[in-house]
Amino acid sequence: MEVQRPRYLKRLIDKKDNGRVKIITGIRRCGKSYLLFTLYKKYLLSIGTKEEQIITMALDELRNMQYRNPLTLDAYLRERMQPEQNYYIFIDEIQFVEEVENPYIKNSENKIGFVDLVLGLMKLPNADIYITGSNSKMLSSDVLTQFRDRGDEIRVYPFSFAEFSSCYEGNPRLAFEEYCLYGGMPTVLSRKTPEEKSEYLKNLFQNTYIKDVMERNRIGKEAFILEDLLDVVSSSIGSLTNPRKLENTFQSEKNIKISQLTISTYLDYFIDAFLMEKARRFDVKGKKYISSPYKYYFSDTGLRNARLNFRQNEMTHIMENVIYNELRMRGLNVDVGVVEQNYKNEEGKRARKNLEIDFIVNRGSNKYYIQSALHVDSPEKRAQETASLKQSGDFFRKIVIVKDYILPKHDEDGILYLGVEQFLLDEGAIDL
Repeated sequence: MEVQRPRYLKRLIDKKDNGRVKIITGIRRCGKSYLLFTLYKKYLLSIGTKEEQIITMALDELRNMQYRNPLTLDAYLRERMQPEQNYYIFIDEIQFVEEVENPYIKNSENKIGFVDLVLGLMKLPNADIYITGSNSKMLSSDVLTQFRDRGDEIRVYPFSFAEFSSCYEGNPRLAFEEYCLYGGMPTVLSRKTPEEKSEYLKNLFQNTYIKDVMERNRIGKEAFILEDLLDVVSSSIGSLTNPRKLENTFQSEKNIKISQLTISTYLDYFIDAFLMEKARRFDVKGKKYISSPYKYYFSDTGLRNARLNFRQNEMTHIMENVIYNELRMRGLNVDVGVVEQNYKNEEGKRARKNLEIDFIVNRGSNKYYIQSALHVDSPEKRAQETASLKQSGDFFRKIVIVKDYILPKHDEDGILYLGVEQFLLDEGAIDL
């Protein structure tokens, strides 16, 4: 079944022929090559582009081994092009391009690699360049820096719930539960049994992602620390943490002494590999960012669950992670909100405490405060979940997303209540 990915396809179409290299990034096995070689190519053909105007190169294929030399690949691509036509060049797995010596300068320390190749092709007036990559050399945010601000990143995530639902063959009422458990990696949908799904995810995590991170960052003897850290963070998605707290956790629970700097560095490795993201805290009333602690979310809940052998499936945190990912898939910036509340304690004295807003989202001139809650089926629970929203002191849109199937409704304070599935399936729901 061909799964449409309209968000990413639109972004590619919008950036078509803009004179910049399109860099398709994202966690491995999330569908980058499929997006480019199948969906986008089909679009180009549908608007009248001829087959010969689309030049593709898959560098992970044995028959294309010779083109891993950037000079050979450059010559091949230029030979395929005629000056009177426009061309769309797709290079898949570009990290396989090896660095080679400059044949014209002896003993040069500056080698020629894929960045030089792409920058050279970009100077051709009739070439539109698209590249993808899937290993540790490419799965890094610093690749954009290498193109000196002449590249546009299209970040691809695993399937959204809407994409997942479009090809889910089970009971529709169970789709969300399965999405939370096994996530949205495309290949998971082709696995029929729970055993096959979990085995695929566990193998993918260990043999692909962990291996990539270790190889890219040359981690040897301390590999066990990196893996232990990954377990700790996996167990605490949606919880506030920072390197100091994690340092104390290692010392008290594992009797391992590890510096905050090492912890911070290893967390950045996971982020650079697109395995997880970090959400910063924002003081709503003070209108400033708070340095720490942060929240960490996995790019796919199935991978997170597989890392923990499917033993910690707390829906509260998993649903929060799913909502965060959906907001990021929509191309939105997401922060964690903090609101200070003044109150009188049991002794009648004035006191202060911080309340948390799960997500602050900016979309153009609009701002949204979003709270994730499994249920608000009692006055006490509703008061608890909305306290931070009511303390914000402004009139931006406020939303509580619940797991229950409900009709969208506003309360007397103007707070919108939405079911999580409606939120995930309807981008306009937050503006009801």
